[in-house]
Formats: sequence, structure tokens, C-alpha cells
Amino acid sequence: MIRRRELLFLVACAVRPAWAQNAPPGSPPGSAAPGDVARPPGLPAIGKWMIASDGSVAHWLNEVYEGKRLREPINIILVDAAAKSAEEARQRLVAAASAAGYPVRFGHSSGYRAIIGEALHPQLPEGRDDAFSNRVFELSNNHGRLFGPHRAGDVFVSTGAFSREEVRPLRVPEHGYASFNRARDDVAHGLDRAGPFKRRGFVDLGNAIVADPQVGTGDHDGLAVLLRAE
Repeated sequence: MIRRRELLFLVACAVRPAWAQNAPPGSPPGSAAPGDVARPPGLPAIGKWMIASDGSVAHWLNEVYEGKRLREPINIILVDAAAKSAEEARQRLVAAASAAGYPVRFGHSSGYRAIIGEALHPQLPEGRDDAFSNRVFELSNNHGRLFGPHRAGDVFVSTGAFSREEVRPLRVPEHGYASFNRARDDVAHGLDRAGPFKRRGFVDLGNAIVADPQVGTGDHDGLAVLLRAE
């Protein structure tokens, strides 16, 4: 006979979203949890963070910035109302990023995922060491990854995490964090200028960390730029 406590545990596991069930046991503090998902009006659930391949919240090359580990926030949301299929939406994302001045370039870490709806979505681009970047990795650059697309009714929703790194040849580490906001704003401007995705404002994801003594989000203000293609 199943005891009441065991039954409650089984029910809880059954209703947990797939991304939470797949998180590895013993994940470090700050790993993805149900509270790390925002629920903005008119959109599916949006994960606040980029997720590393081991299920933990991604930290920017394990860098310590101003005495804190640097967590990588989602800061772009794209809604595609024109694509007829997930594959078409995926192709349109890659084409739009390239037109915006962010083609696929090698030389970056990869294997990341992000939560949209109740699922984990792998990154675009899909290469082993690829990201969307406005310059080669040997030079200071803005770079990032896109996640999705996720069907939400008649549209496809994708998210992105973009950051700026400064290449410092005479310092260790050579590649250092510079900004989340500068990269977010630049890629959003490029997408709006050169492709079908047009800026529609900002979405407050509540993913700026200020008061935590161990973990921070640099200059990120908790807002994701929202762009929509009709």
C-alpha cells in the first residue's frame, strides 16, 4: 500500500514541468527552479536565465564581476506571427540575426538551453562552439544565443541571451565581461532595422540581481526587449 506522503510525492513529480524533472540531483545553489520562470501577460512562461548543459543556471565563463558570480539573463524575446511552422520560424531567426549583423561565428561556448512554456529549448546556432556574434571572437564583440521557437497559439516565441565581451590580450582572463545591456540594445536595434522583427517595447522578467552578496547580473536591468514579426 502506498502511504499518503509517498502518494503526494508521486503527484508532485507528475505535475512538475519536464525541465524541472530533468534537472540533475544535487544541483548547486542558484540552479533553475520554478521561481526562475516569469509569466508575462500575453506570452508563455519565460525562463529568466540561460541554462548550462548540466542543468545549472549559466554563469558568464565562471567570471567573478565586482566580487560576484555573473549569472546570464534572458534579455531578448522574439514573437513570430508570420512563420507557418517551427522549422520556418527557426530559419527566419537565423536569417534575421545575420541581417542584423550577427551571423553565426565560432569561438564561443555552446550547449545552452532556455525555458519557454514548460519545455527546455536548445540553443541556436547548433554548432559545437558557435554563437551569433557581431565580430570574430579574437576581438571585443557582442554575442549570444537564441532559444526556441516555441509554438504559443498562432505565433512562435523565442528568447535570447546576449552579452558584450572585451578582449584584453594582456590580462587574465583574456576575455572579460563588459555588458549585458549594450549587447541587448545593439542586437535589438539591428533586428528592428534590417529584418521583419520590430521593437514593441520591453518585458519585465524580474531577473536583475542586486542584493545577493554572491551572485549578480552586472548592468542588466531585468528587462527583455520584445520584438515581433507580423
